Amino acid sequence: MTEQPTSSPAPRPAPSTTGTPGSDETSETPGSARARRTVETVFRLESPRVIAGVARVVRDVGIAEELAQDALVAALEQWPRDGVPDNPGAWLMRAARNRAVDLVRRRENYARKLAEIGRDPSAAAPPGDPADLADPDGIDDDLLRLVFTACHPALPAEARIALTLRLLGGLTTAEIARAFLVPEPTVAQRIVRAKRTLAKKNVAFEVPYGPDREARLGSVLDVIYLIFNEGYAATAGDDWLRPGLCEDALRLARVLSGLMPKEPEVHGLTALLEFQTSRTAARTGPDGEPVLLKDQNRARWNRMLITRGITALTRADATAAGAPGPYALQAAIAACHAHAYRYEDTDWRRIAALYGLLAARAPSPVVELNRAVAVSMAEGPAAALPLVDALTDVPALRDYHLLPSVRGDLLDRLGRGEEARAEFARAASLTRNERERDMLLRRAGRRAGG
Repeated sequence: MTEQPTSSPAPRPAPSTTGTPGSDETSETPGSARARRTVETVFRLESPRVIAGVARVVRDVGIAEELAQDALVAALEQWPRDGVPDNPGAWLMRAARNRAVDLVRRRENYARKLAEIGRDPSAAAPPGDPADLADPDGIDDDLLRLVFTACHPALPAEARIALTLRLLGGLTTAEIARAFLVPEPTVAQRIVRAKRTLAKKNVAFEVPYGPDREARLGSVLDVIYLIFNEGYAATAGDDWLRPGLCEDALRLARVLSGLMPKEPEVHGLTALLEFQTSRTAARTGPDGEPVLLKDQNRARWNRMLITRGITALTRADATAAGAPGPYALQAAIAACHAHAYRYEDTDWRRIAALYGLLAARAPSPVVELNRAVAVSMAEGPAAALPLVDALTDVPALRDYHLLPSVRGDLLDRLGRGEEARAEFARAASLTRNERERDMLLRRAGRRAGG
């Protein structure tokens, strides 16, 4: 059973490029093929910052994404020919911003011509210089602005999260559809309509304040958590981790904590991400393979981040007026792991109890699956297997690879080797992460024949 975040709103989508243009590798030289792969990798990592930076200029997230894609096309044309620049992320940002400036100038020219013939240019005039549009609280963070813009209340909740995962998570429409267990055309329509709505309503590219900020907070927290999960345990590709996404999510959570110091769930989310990030160095082996929680060298856990997590969790408890919220509960679960210097010292009974509270506060099949894992450690696999079996017919978990992975682990511990092998093999067929697939196949191979 691979180590996972304490829970998740839904099976997590797989990270990827945002639909980057491809080319026929059969006609490429080895050097140009390497350059193309570099372009796509850099774009996957840098696209959220590029889109956010350009959106501040053009004030339209849809146009900003198009300009970022234009910069990608330029890189695909130039880098194989001229070589990869020393700072590829800055190159992409500069190329996209140049296109944004050209667009704004064209708008200005068009507005001026309209004025000359007596028409009202207000609808065509571009916004003022972004430097003149400072946030009320002085928060200068384009990524945070992009999250709040994508989570505008004018959009349905599903569209808010899908749009932000597209823009900040670098996910394709297909991957977002898999995350939310809906058809791909449905997600595509949500994203297109969301961009149109933001443009039509002329939504300001800013961090809101007052009641507007309060109204968008829940969606923002969910989005930040989903972005973190994409980096914490990638479900596609060759890498188990995408540290850049984790860093972005943790940074956004920290900024949000400073922005909203009286919101307990903001501190709860920050605490959770601090605790989870503290394990990063121990979660992969020398060759990048996943390392199970029970096998991790806890001396490699980052004690400074754990201390930060404890501080944030204390703030969440201090600011809570009533029962802890879902993120504070998950942070409390992560704290139990952080306090155990050895796997054997983990307080699994407390973790199982906390999952019970979480299931009551924010019920979901994934929470129940995690609770079953905790019960298996506190009371034994025989007590947990019926809980897992009860989830096998839940539609939301039908293609969720962690369900057969957990079931295989329980069967393995019960000595039912052949059944465990089949479950590990099924889990391997469902995951889209190469590292995780290899590990699950190895577990299946070791259990062949019981």
